[in-house]
Amino acid sequence: MHRDGREEVLGLAHSDHDLIVFLEAAGVIEPANVLDDPQLVEWRGDPSHYWRAA
Repeated sequence: MHRDGREEVLGLAHSDHDLIVFLEAAGVIEPANVLDDPQLVEWRGDPSHYWRAA
């Protein structure tokens, strides 16, 4: 998350649910509705909503 001009790690998500929980804790309104908004969520490494075992 970008906050006050710096990047802050909210946690390591292993599912869409985890990501929603992190966003909700950060104060995002209706976090489930922003997962596909590229201005708010940047998916790195794999396609969006793709989760695999580490």
